[in-house]
Amino acid sequence: MKQGIFTLLSNEALTANVYKMVLSGDTSAITAPGQFVNIKLDGLFLRRPISVCDYDDKTLTIIYKVVGKGTEVMSRLASGATLDILTGLGNGYDLSPSGDAPVLLGGGVGVPPMYHLAKKLMAKDKKVTVILGFNTASEVFYEKEFKALGCNVQVTTVDGSYGKKGFVTDALPEEYSYFYTCGPEPMLKAVCKATQTSGQLSFEERMGCGFGACMGCSCKTLTGNKRICKEGPVMQKEEILWD
Repeated sequence: MKQGIFTLLSNEALTANVYKMVLSGDTSAITAPGQFVNIKLDGLFLRRPISVCDYDDKTLTIIYKVVGKGTEVMSRLASGATLDILTGLGNGYDLSPSGDAPVLLGGGVGVPPMYHLAKKLMAKDKKVTVILGFNTASEVFYEKEFKALGCNVQVTTVDGSYGKKGFVTDALPEEYSYFYTCGPEPMLKAVCKATQTSGQLSFEERMGCGFGACMGCSCKTLTGNKRICKEGPVMQKEEILWD
């Protein structure tokens, strides 16, 4: 974990309530796709945890949904603003068990961490399938960006207004070597039930501290409760105990 000051380069709306923010700063603490950052906002006590969409040596890209006061403040920030950010939080995805044809499933704001993961897997010459799940056509984002990487991209919408009607599990290919997923807990549970291989799940959870001090974001596993922010957010399919 590293604390640093980042400068806002751009902050654009992708949909009615989803924004893409690009910042410049020290990203050296980010070592794996699926990690997250924790952002301090003026006037608010708790930092806001946001998953990393993409990064390089000098820039950090995050995508967030406006769901409360903190993200509302973020949506109004203009280029040139500075932010105090903790980086390198969480464990991230392990690429080693992916096999030759992994499938990536992202639901809503669970889509962003799939992007850098897809880049890493494509760089290893994997045949990557990406399934993006949304409620309706107006919520769809980043389809073109995944296609530009060379991934096979499928989009599902619950109401059938775009892509395949249904959930991400309805678009699973017949054959795949491994899965990676991020999204709301009901989706993660459904993915575990529908998949025939091992895989990794990234949990979305409200966090207090963001680095393991408060135990406010734990989930049940075979080896006891694990903190989403510290031992996670990525967990193995086989270790999760669903209620």
